[in-house]
Amino acid sequence: MAAGGGDPAASPMKTPSWAVRIRGADGEIAGAGILLTPDQVLTCAHVVDRAADRLTAEFVGAADHSVPAVRARVDGTAYVPETRDADGDPSGDVALLRLERPRPAEETVRLHRLSAPGREVRMYGFPYAHNGGIWFRSTVVGGCGRDGQVQLSPVNPGELASPGCSGAGVADSRTGEVIGMVLSGQLDQHGNRFSFMSPAETIARHLPRLKPRIVGPTAVDERLLPAADGASQDLLDEPFAQRLAAWLRDDGSQVKISVVERGDAARAATLRRAITLADRELRTAVSIDRASLDPPGTVPSAGGHDLAVDASGLTADEIAERIAERIGLWQHPEHPPLDRIRASKTSLNLVVVGVDEAADPPDLLDLLDVLRAGGSRLLLVFRTAGDCHRRARERLLARPARERRARLVERLRDITGPLAEDLHERLAAVVPSGVRPLDSELVAAHAALAALLRADEDDRERDGDRDGDRHHDRERDRDRDREGDRDRDRDRDKDWRYDQDQDWHHDHGHGHDRDQDRRHDRNGGLHQDRRQVHDRDQDRRQAHGRDQDRWQARGPVQDRQHDRDRDRDRGHDPVEDRKQARAPGRAPGRAPGRAPGHAPDLDRYELLADRVAGRLRAGVAELDRLRDRRDELAGRLRGYHVLHQHSLEGEEDPAVDDLYLRAHALLRTRPCDVRAAEAAVDAYTRRVEEHGGGDTR
Repeated sequence: MAAGGGDPAASPMKTPSWAVRIRGADGEIAGAGILLTPDQVLTCAHVVDRAADRLTAEFVGAADHSVPAVRARVDGTAYVPETRDADGDPSGDVALLRLERPRPAEETVRLHRLSAPGREVRMYGFPYAHNGGIWFRSTVVGGCGRDGQVQLSPVNPGELASPGCSGAGVADSRTGEVIGMVLSGQLDQHGNRFSFMSPAETIARHLPRLKPRIVGPTAVDERLLPAADGASQDLLDEPFAQRLAAWLRDDGSQVKISVVERGDAARAATLRRAITLADRELRTAVSIDRASLDPPGTVPSAGGHDLAVDASGLTADEIAERIAERIGLWQHPEHPPLDRIRASKTSLNLVVVGVDEAADPPDLLDLLDVLRAGGSRLLLVFRTAGDCHRRARERLLARPARERRARLVERLRDITGPLAEDLHERLAAVVPSGVRPLDSELVAAHAALAALLRADEDDRERDGDRDGDRHHDRERDRDRDREGDRDRDRDRDKDWRYDQDQDWHHDHGHGHDRDQDRRHDRNGGLHQDRRQVHDRDQDRRQAHGRDQDRWQARGPVQDRQHDRDRDRDRGHDPVEDRKQARAPGRAPGRAPGRAPGHAPDLDRYELLADRVAGRLRAGVAELDRLRDRRDELAGRLRGYHVLHQHSLEGEEDPAVDDLYLRAHALLRTRPCDVRAAEAAVDAYTRRVEEHGGGDTR
């Protein structure tokens, strides 16, 4: 049996007993419903509207194989029609019906709180072509909109929820639990097919009377709920709230680490507020409204996190069990929860508060590292910027960033090395007719690789600073080495650009003057890019100087508070940085613990690598096609030449010979202009056929 109700919800072998078909006064199917109690059916508000005043609930999964029909009406005020805000974002669309006669209790089912990102779900609806009901399969895409609705994508195009499915129960295929209700299906102007459901948490917010019929752990630990007396409601650290809301809206960062000290009432209240507003069940209607009075950018998305845990005093195993329960990993309870999580390959958005106050912080970091490696997003809050905080920064932020950067470096080296060599090899063989020039793509890949290598160099230099090098001579030596490396890089860039220009000169058959113009334009563009980078760096330094002036004008107390808040959210440890700054032998003029340059945008460079690699491979494939065509033409030319020689019987035909020599020369030229060679071969074969040499095509 399903939890607290009838048969397993997602069993595909039988019609679920809780599935309800709803007809209107005209006898037509208006939609579907879910039997939650013997005399209550959950459905969509628009199904009620469609059925007019007369509603009939039909129980297609009744135990006696009959289809009992029972009159129904809206249960008091349990009706929340769909509304849309100024952005067209929908909300509501839920209703509860009261039956005139109750059904057996064993036919009912309870809703279950469950986070199921990426999971397959099933819904049992009643489209017009299948009045008896049919299963539709979908995959959970993710949350959308201010109301906390969830987007579903049909497994097959024909399984899009259609009219007659509104109000149907959505069951998790893995656990068999009903986790929500279908709202609608949509086919947009681009041909994309989507369905939307209201999950159990959102239904509970709209219809609080249903909470006794909703099981499963809530997404937020009780210790993280706002104080009941509301004493901290007016406390808000607005910049911190904006950063939290950005992460909860998925700003692209996988791991965020912050420090909220005991006794910092404003930051603690801000954190609780963000966690509450990001929960579908706890979120208030006032904050959902676009016209909310909350400060701009401080309201996160509904469903921004899947689970928020207070780790204080808990073991890593207890937290892992909490996660496993939240994502529905109830099978094989004899296995450790960490093993179940690792095997499930399920990701979630997890908030952990008080990481350094857990019963076993090192084991908890092991768990968090497993989740990070599996694709989960983590918002981690520490109480102090101590050793645990530093270890987490290194293990969950710095090390993955270095590994990701190393992978990207190897990929760019492959693009600018073997893949570029493959391209140049083919460019030396055939003229790239119809192939878009790829020199700018390769220049961009080389520039990205150089930026990443400079970032690696800056990291090594920063690590050297942290070691407290006492000898400034070493610093000067490194500077000289770097200047030498840059000179060698510039020489290599010049050689590479020269070789590339030579290739394109041969490919397009341009003269020396146009080749020089192209090389001048390319080098000028590259120098212009470097000047722009230099100008941006100067602008940043000037802006930093203006910020320093403003901070000094604020006074020492505000200045220290600003630095502390900023460093907390960037993952820096102010106390440790001050210790490093006092270390003897510190080279002046550089902030301790900071990289000399800005961190490269890995997302942008990865997209660049994808684009360049794809275009290079497409270019190589097209050049291979041209090379194959060249070989085909050479074989055809040889065949016709043999036929022509046999047909002459010792005589000569200078005109035909000239055509042969021209075609032969074009095919032997490197790079070969395949289009010109094809025209020459066609001219020769036509002339041979006109002179009776036969047709071998």
